[in-house]
Amino acid sequence: MATRDTTDSPRRRIVEAAVELLENGGPDAVSTRAVAAAAGMQPPAIYRLFGDKDGLLEAVAEHGYAQFLERKRAQLEPAPQDPVEELRRGWDMVVEFGVSRPELFAVMNRATGQGSDVAHRAGLEILHGRVRRLAAGGWLRVDEELAAQIIQATGQGAVITWHSTPADRRNPALLTTLREAMVAAITRAEPTVPAAETGPAAAAARALRAALPDDADVLSDAEQHLLREWLTRLAADGGALHA
Repeated sequence: MATRDTTDSPRRRIVEAAVELLENGGPDAVSTRAVAAAAGMQPPAIYRLFGDKDGLLEAVAEHGYAQFLERKRAQLEPAPQDPVEELRRGWDMVVEFGVSRPELFAVMNRATGQGSDVAHRAGLEILHGRVRRLAAGGWLRVDEELAAQIIQATGQGAVITWHSTPADRRNPALLTTLREAMVAAITRAEPTVPAAETGPAAAAARALRAALPDDADVLSDAEQHLLREWLTRLAADGGALHA
């Protein structure tokens, strides 16, 4: 996906010109004639390389995802030591991207092409990795899938609310408050689980499930499936396994 734009190629010039027009003037500014002029090319080049305007916008979305993923991956080096702070930094990065680049963010969210879908799934893998590290450390108060959904929903909601609010009424405290509400909803103040709430087995089950390797040689596929099912039920039921 991103490798096509690593040189100063006609495709790259066109995509970057389209991104600039999009961010300065919105979607209506991204006409094939305007993009071609900004890239120093003729309009037929756009049709030859992208098919039509929709194809060009898909390429713009892929370009945005490449930049987005580069920033997300940069947060993983060096390896994060505090999974809760890693969660905060990851959420902040996503929201900052959406707040500072609203037109590109909107195009990315509307994209349906294969390249954008691959990039979107790559971003989700990074998110689920963060959630897995929280679970392995005993920090999660909810199931991993629900935690990931809460992180996504609050991040998207923060960006949408920010841009739907008149500029003179936008308060940065909204973003901080939403982030901390998200953190409080999915994590614990300490990596322990009070027995009165869900039972100590739930935290242990979440941590063990998160730590299981995907290709453990000591267990067959059927045994791994059964173990994961038991751990999932323990994590959800607070320690009760029912027939």
